[in-house]
Amino acid sequence: MTMHKTPPQPGSALTDPVRYPSGASAPVRTKRAFVLVLLTLFVPGSAQIVAGDRKLGRIALRVTITVWALALITLFIALVNRTMLLSLATHPVGSLFIIVILVALALGWAFLFLNTLRIIRPALLAPGMRPIIAVVLAVTTVIASGSLGYLAYVLNVSRNAIGSIFNAGPAIDPVDGRYNFLMMGGDAGDDRTGRRPDSLSVISVDAKTGESAIISVPRNLQNAQFSEGSPMRQIYPDGYNCGDECLINAVNTEVTNNHQDLYPGVADPGAQATLEAVSGTLGITVQAYVLVDMDGFAKLIDAMGGIRIKAGGWVPISGPVTDEANGIHGMPDGWIPAGDQKLNGFQALWYGRSREFVDDYARIARQQCVQQAMLKQLDPATLLTKFEDIANAGTKVVDSNISSNQLGSFVDLALKSKNQPVKRLTIGPPDFDASFSTVPDFDLIHSKVQEVLAPSNTPKASDAVVSHDGPAAGAIMAAGPLAGSVPAGQLPSPSADFTPVTTTPDGTPITIELLNGLKAQGDEQGIRNLVATNGQCAPL
Repeated sequence: MTMHKTPPQPGSALTDPVRYPSGASAPVRTKRAFVLVLLTLFVPGSAQIVAGDRKLGRIALRVTITVWALALITLFIALVNRTMLLSLATHPVGSLFIIVILVALALGWAFLFLNTLRIIRPALLAPGMRPIIAVVLAVTTVIASGSLGYLAYVLNVSRNAIGSIFNAGPAIDPVDGRYNFLMMGGDAGDDRTGRRPDSLSVISVDAKTGESAIISVPRNLQNAQFSEGSPMRQIYPDGYNCGDECLINAVNTEVTNNHQDLYPGVADPGAQATLEAVSGTLGITVQAYVLVDMDGFAKLIDAMGGIRIKAGGWVPISGPVTDEANGIHGMPDGWIPAGDQKLNGFQALWYGRSREFVDDYARIARQQCVQQAMLKQLDPATLLTKFEDIANAGTKVVDSNISSNQLGSFVDLALKSKNQPVKRLTIGPPDFDASFSTVPDFDLIHSKVQEVLAPSNTPKASDAVVSHDGPAAGAIMAAGPLAGSVPAGQLPSPSADFTPVTTTPDGTPITIELLNGLKAQGDEQGIRNLVATNGQCAPL
């Protein structure tokens, strides 16, 4: 006997418009379609449970609930132990695991949206609503699945950049409660072996509070002291002293050319030796270095979208040298004006590099300002919109011996430091006499360094003039209040309360035409007088 199915009766489950939309009205079908899309967007798997494959829906919903739980755990960890979370995200294996999970979730979510389109049954919709639903579904798919895919892509770019810049060496520990990083900026031209660091700065960060200080060492400092245990101390036990050629920025090239055998297994012996020279000179332990190639530095600034600074005086973009003995250049290729400026990479490079018409210490002050402007303006919005360009530029510009395994903790420390004032000390004007780098008093340097590194709530060693018997002590004391009578920890950080010099003493506006006219007349001193304040700078 043949069995026949009983037709669905009114009121049966088959009349449910969500699961069986055939008998529903056009407005109900349209509303059903929008609801299913929103369910897939906000609670992936729920659309399948109410209107499609319930087995698929249960699996997807379990995944959704698991992801929500992991998100809550992640939020909790971010609140109580942000360092651990950042360490996981920057660890080579941990970041790869996160990338795989994000890609799987993105593909799974995209599949659910396609499945939702099937259970919507577009053929049942009114002709005018079909393209609207298709567009809404496409947009929500991009918002949901695309966002996860993009996040996976960004993490992969970051992972590759970290692998290119940082090494896989052992983690470093704080010394006296601080991490000290040597920032070296130099040129790596085809005619040089290794880089010649024209910029040496130690960024010292309190391991707990994130309070930071920048200590700048002039490139022409003589008789640099190598730290205890440095192989170069065997060659120069009394300091790096062989006459005027033995400046601290020459350590890199000398070791690279002549003493690599003293550093077996070290990736960059020249950089390591320079780190040891800076450590011994300042009387602190510098644990790691970051080397920035200045010719590639412009790319990094451009990738950030430029930097904003307040410039105290005009800065030349110098032409070729015409008088080597007197350091005189030809007609400048351009000028960076005084006042509020947004600098592109090329301008920022010259702003931190130029020393024509002023001394090296004005350049150091501008370099410190550029560093602070980069840190201040590298905000989350900039990172999100320009991350790939910044990461790719960084791989071409930056080299470091910092362990990639420890990068997360340092990122967390940088976040703590970001909104705190930065102390500054320069082993030269305004903190020391201009001649100090030629005959440095290392006891005095060590004392000033300890003062600037002392926590802000710790009383300074002395609030009066410190007496020293070194050969340069008299010159230091005569250099003015900043050099001798104010503890280094109380030296003012750069502020924007100075007035940029934009006119001559008689009120005539300073212009490119005026400056180039003086240059054409050979009036070098006249230009020096007008640009003397170009070491003043503050990040905006």
